[in-house]
Amino acid sequence: MAAPVTNSSMRSSVNPTSFQKKTRSKLVSIPGTRPSVQNGQLIVSTGVTSLDYLIGGGLAVGTLLLIEEDRYDSYSRTVLKYFLAEGVLCGHELFVASAQENPDDLLQELPAPILDDIASHQPLEQQMQLGGHHANQDSMKIAWRYQNLPKVQTALASSSRFGHYYDVSKTMEPEIRQAAKCHSFYLPQHGGEPSAARSRMLESYSALLTSLQDVIHRGGFDGAAPPSKSRNVLRIGLHSLGSPLWGDDLCCRDDPRHGHALTTFLYGLRALLRSSLSVAVVTVPAHLIQNRALMSSITRLCDNAVALESFKGSRKETNPLYKDYHGLLHVRQVPHLNCLVTELPDHKDLAFKLKRKQFTIERLHLPPDLSETASRVSRADLAGAAMAGSACGSTASGNKHLDF
Repeated sequence: MAAPVTNSSMRSSVNPTSFQKKTRSKLVSIPGTRPSVQNGQLIVSTGVTSLDYLIGGGLAVGTLLLIEEDRYDSYSRTVLKYFLAEGVLCGHELFVASAQENPDDLLQELPAPILDDIASHQPLEQQMQLGGHHANQDSMKIAWRYQNLPKVQTALASSSRFGHYYDVSKTMEPEIRQAAKCHSFYLPQHGGEPSAARSRMLESYSALLTSLQDVIHRGGFDGAAPPSKSRNVLRIGLHSLGSPLWGDDLCCRDDPRHGHALTTFLYGLRALLRSSLSVAVVTVPAHLIQNRALMSSITRLCDNAVALESFKGSRKETNPLYKDYHGLLHVRQVPHLNCLVTELPDHKDLAFKLKRKQFTIERLHLPPDLSETASRVSRADLAGAAMAGSACGSTASGNKHLDF
C-alpha cells in the first residue's frame, strides 16, 4: 500500500518561496561579437567604426548588408576588404565569392591592422581636442559672425570601442591571414560559363547557394547543429552580384529575361542567414541596373542597404564644396530587429573619404568660407558702389567709403 502524501512532502517538492531568480537568456559567447544595447541581437563589427555607428552599433548576426557599388568599384571593394579583415582578426571563418577575380587575390589585399596606434583607439576624443586647438589658432581668421556658431561634430563614432582599425596603405601579413579558415567560390572554377537553369535562379547563383549550404552545414554554423563549447561566426562576402559575369542581364537590358534570378537567390540567402550563425555583405553594381523597380526589390530583400557615390569622373570631383571628401554615402535601408522603431543616428548629409590610413564616414559639413583667407570686397568694387550710391544722397567718393 502506497504511503499517503502528506503536506510536508508536498512542501518539500515545491519551492518554499515564490520569489525565484529570473534567469536571462544567454547569447552565444563568440569572440568578436557582443549583444546590441538596442535590441539584444548578437552583432559583429563591419571593420569600419563609423559604418557600425550608422547601422546601430554593428551588423547583426543572421542579417544581410547590401552595398551599392561606386562607378569604378574602388571604395566598395575597400569596405568589403574591411569586413573580411575584421573577420580574420576576430578568428571568424570567411566565405568569399566572386566572378571577376580569384577570391584568393582579394584576400591578399586585406588591409593591415593597426595594433600599436594609441591615437587611433580614440578617434572621437582626438578629433575634438584637435578641433579645439585649431579653433584657438584660427579664431582671428574667422569672421566675427561665425565665431559664436555651435561646432559641428563631423566624426561618427560611439563612446565604446568595437572592432579594429586598419592601415589601407599596407597589406595584412601572410601569417595573420593564413591563420583564419577561408572558403572561396570562384565562378570560372565551378561549371565554367554560367547558363540559365530551368528554375527561376541562374545556374551560377544556384551553385553559389549550394556551396554556401555545404559550408554552413559542414562547419556547424546552422541551428540544427548540436551545441558545442566553441561556436564561431561565418562571414560571407559576395562581390558584384548581378553583373554580366554572373550570367545575369540586369545591367544589359531594361526588361531583363532573368529579372528574378538575383531576388530568388537573395530569398534563399536570407533563409540561410536567419537559421545560422553567419552574416553577409553583398556588393551590387546598382548604377548599371537600368530597371529601378528591380533594384528597389533587391534593396527591400536586404536588412541593411547603403550606396556609395564616388566623385571620380564627375563634376563634384573639382567642386570646391567637396574638396575634403571622396564621395557621398546614402543610407537606403536600416534594420528593424526585435522592435517596431529603432533609434538610429541621422542619416542625412553623409560623406566618406579615404585617408592615408583609414576609410571614414563623416557628416558632410561645408565651411562658411571656401577660401583659406577671409574674403573681402576689393576697394575698387567698394568705390564703384559708393559712386552708385551718391545718387541717393551719399557723400562718399571713390577714395572714401563706409567700411563695416
